[in-house]
Amino acid sequence: MKTIALIAAVVLPLWNIPLIVKIQKRRSAEDFSRSWALGVWVCLALMFPAAMRSDDIVFKTYSIVNIILFSMVVGWVLRFKRKTHHGGNL
Repeated sequence: MKTIALIAAVVLPLWNIPLIVKIQKRRSAEDFSRSWALGVWVCLALMFPAAMRSDDIVFKTYSIVNIILFSMVVGWVLRFKRKTHHGGNL
């Protein structure tokens, strides 16, 4: 059972990749708000120290993979929100 949970801990955050690809392809983050992206990221960052101290390998693995991939989502959202806010299109 723990093996299945560990696999899910790695696979679940991989769903961030389609978000990153969608933002990159469209070169727009119009359907994502800064407050949503930053709010989720702050919650993940606040949970991260507890995950690193935990003996639960599933929680620890999920937290590491999720904060890395969701940080990429936040980076792309902020990058394209800044460009559209300032009127630039690249």
